[in-house]
Amino acid sequence: MKKLIHRITNWEAWPFKILYAPIAPVWVWYMIRSGAVWFFTPSNPKITFGGLDGEPKKEMYDLLPKELYPATFNVMPGLEFNQLQANLHQSGIRYPFIVKPEIGCQGILLRKIDHESALKQYHAEVPCEYMIQSLVEYPMEISVFYIRHPREEKGMITGLLHKIPLQVTGDGILTLEQLVLQHPKGHKRMEEMKAKHRNNWNQVIPAGEKYMLSYAANHNRGAHFVDLKDQIDDQLVSVFDQISHQVNDFFYGRYDIMCNSVEDVKNGRYFTILEYNGCGAEPNHFYDTGYTLFGAYREILKHWKALYSISKYNSSQGIKPWPYLKGRKFLQETNRLFKVLREADARIA
Repeated sequence: MKKLIHRITNWEAWPFKILYAPIAPVWVWYMIRSGAVWFFTPSNPKITFGGLDGEPKKEMYDLLPKELYPATFNVMPGLEFNQLQANLHQSGIRYPFIVKPEIGCQGILLRKIDHESALKQYHAEVPCEYMIQSLVEYPMEISVFYIRHPREEKGMITGLLHKIPLQVTGDGILTLEQLVLQHPKGHKRMEEMKAKHRNNWNQVIPAGEKYMLSYAANHNRGAHFVDLKDQIDDQLVSVFDQISHQVNDFFYGRYDIMCNSVEDVKNGRYFTILEYNGCGAEPNHFYDTGYTLFGAYREILKHWKALYSISKYNSSQGIKPWPYLKGRKFLQETNRLFKVLREADARIA
């Protein structure tokens, strides 16, 4: 009974559809008011589907100045491995590096590749186009939720988080399995962790050594969030105003950034953009940061209202929402792809 009560009251761990079900009528109301099921697609006109789901990462990177994101190139799954090695050499990217699907979500199939044999295995098993990206060594990952109405030159930052990926620290005594079992979030993902770390599962982790269980700093991947809203100021907003104007027509979404410190980001130095997400980005600053369920709903609804306002304005300027059949076909194709990716994610170490 205690476990059941905990599952019911621990709303942050609810499945996405259950968490959002009570406020779904508001989303439907925006559809009705706008006269379009896909009313949100004009929100970020340069991103496929407004960035709600299924947008290609290359499309996103192509809109950014190259100095703002890590060295990256795309790989097709059927490419001969010798050619992949040649492309890797030409790119200047060195081991270790990150691989992730060209179209993905929630950290699915994101892996750190330490050596050639790991790349060979990933390349042989991954079922889709993917990206190879330099591993960023900055010590801190932050999430910045940015909104700017198209009529305005200046936007606002509604959320700022320090995101700490799922990890354990060794003590020289306990095995990885035992450390994961003791972790407040890791122990809930034992089957997944064992599958992904089977080669080290029974190894003792040296004292003081951090062992990364996931490089995807997503809530659904067990990351821990620390609220940094007290560090939001005009200087930080100005940096993201400048970036978003450079991206051109990016009005609503979340930046995921590796940096040396928030202060350095404010000064426009020592940071890189891992990626940014459009209107499908969750205002995830209500996780782990003391929000009540109703407080989280207020935050979500505030963001939906801004999304509707931006989309409505852009639509009035001639950027019309996607036709119903086009959006339906796109989502069906995206959902089929994600099903394949999730199956591969559970299979590939």
